[in-house]
Amino acid sequence: MTEDDTGFDRVMELVGENGKFQRVYNHFYNVALVCFASMSYMNCVLVLNEPDHTCHVPGRENYNLTINEWYNLTIPTEKDNRGALSRSGCKMYNTSLFADLPIDQWNFTESDNISCVHGYDYDKTWYERTVVSDQDWICDKSLYQTNVFVWHRVGEVVGTFFFGQLGDTIGRRPVFYLSAGIIIVGRIMSAVTASVYYLYAIASLVSMLTSMQIFLSPLIIAMEVSREEDRGKIAMFQCIGWTLGLSIMPLVFWAVRDWVWFLMITTLPIGLFALWDKYMIESPRWLATKGRYDKCATQLNRIAKINGKDVKLTEKMLRDLMPEEASEDVYGIFSLFAHWRLAKNTIMLIICWSNASITYFVLMLNSTRMGGNPFLSFLYQSAIEFPSFVIGRYLGDRIGRRYCNALAMFCIFLTCIPVALVVRDPNSEFLVTCLVIFIKFATSIIFFAINLQSMEVYPTCLRQSGIAAGAIASNTVSTLGPYIVYLGTEYDVRYPYYLIGVLGFVGFIAAMLLPETLHHKLPNTMHEAKKFGKDQKFWFLPRKQVEPEEEIESLQKIDERYDNRNTKT
Repeated sequence: MTEDDTGFDRVMELVGENGKFQRVYNHFYNVALVCFASMSYMNCVLVLNEPDHTCHVPGRENYNLTINEWYNLTIPTEKDNRGALSRSGCKMYNTSLFADLPIDQWNFTESDNISCVHGYDYDKTWYERTVVSDQDWICDKSLYQTNVFVWHRVGEVVGTFFFGQLGDTIGRRPVFYLSAGIIIVGRIMSAVTASVYYLYAIASLVSMLTSMQIFLSPLIIAMEVSREEDRGKIAMFQCIGWTLGLSIMPLVFWAVRDWVWFLMITTLPIGLFALWDKYMIESPRWLATKGRYDKCATQLNRIAKINGKDVKLTEKMLRDLMPEEASEDVYGIFSLFAHWRLAKNTIMLIICWSNASITYFVLMLNSTRMGGNPFLSFLYQSAIEFPSFVIGRYLGDRIGRRYCNALAMFCIFLTCIPVALVVRDPNSEFLVTCLVIFIKFATSIIFFAINLQSMEVYPTCLRQSGIAAGAIASNTVSTLGPYIVYLGTEYDVRYPYYLIGVLGFVGFIAAMLLPETLHHKLPNTMHEAKKFGKDQKFWFLPRKQVEPEEEIESLQKIDERYDNRNTKT
């Protein structure tokens, strides 16, 4: 721990690093905001749901038949993705061949199958309107919905590359406001352009450009103005907000039943958080690393006032307490590969991010395609995230982030084996559902651990860029997720679980190669980040570090220096 690092921590103690400011900030931005941000992030999954459907075959009004009797007569059967026979959603019998004959003489064969020519009948048990049912993105257009999911991921990749680095360049605060505005504009564009597929795809891309930064900016600011022992709790706040949002979201759609209203209800409230800026500060730690001590003092005094601390810091005081170091050359994401240890940590984090991300999105996209009530299926998979975050935090603070991450990865690998063996058996549906929920449970633990590791491995000058690198890579890989779901839906339901199992094993190896970050100070500089984890053994349990005598003496000297300055003032 360097003297200037100690100096900033001491300054945070003076202004309050666990006071009213931190409490209100976390509840407002890292819980309430994240609740709505998670809805805007995932609402595309529900608006692009494909209701059960069959071809519309006119003429039933001429015969005394129930709707099921008419479908049995006019709609052929075919094997579904579980290998069972079911009613076709895209084929019908050519009824014009027997139009002049009594209905009891109709005798269709497979050669009489044709594609739907009179439109489709959608099951409205759960949805009144979705984008898919509005625009008939099914059958020969079924890839439209899959491609839109890919456009979402592409938008997130492109946006994270630019806006992720922007947070380390112009600051966390302006990126937050920019993020809220772009998300709202993108979703409004989506609501009015669905009739033109390519415009809707572009709108989907725009709406996801800043989807990561709306979460990251408040989280990083909170991490950088709080105590080291509170980092796990802050990550937990965001997890609570995320789970609340995803659990409430399907109930909103179930209530309104219309995708346009649903899209607006789950997106527009983000704007309210951008309008109230009393607590949305710029990170003083980031300002200090940029040498902007005047603005750093302003933000610190703002925190002190809200925390009820009788402290008035000046630029000169901060310069004395945190002497400016020689500037480091930082080139955004590319600086993450400037040293082999930092590069190794970055690559392992990217592998863990990517494997967890593709698993998460495959499971969420599959959740509404498993039969039964799609809203409850989505709710169950969302609600399981809360206990997983609680257990993830407990394990992360006891055995460390590294073992927590690796253990969850290995559990996914083991669980996918029985899922792949029984998923095609209709009698095993309950067992499969329980096993899939457990995979989701383990995946959420991974996200909790990997979020903390990413925050704690990268230096202040590259923290947002480092997390952006992981998000870029994981979302690039996640573009394959919708196609994996498509293979499972259209061909064989086992395919997604084969892949998830392999990813779990690869992720386990990558997680074990990462350094432990529990009880370690956040690195401030590139120099500190390059050495991070150098002296760690491969097998060990993390213990809270005790400051050596020379560092305690250094703290005492800083206390005395500050007291002298304050007395003179």
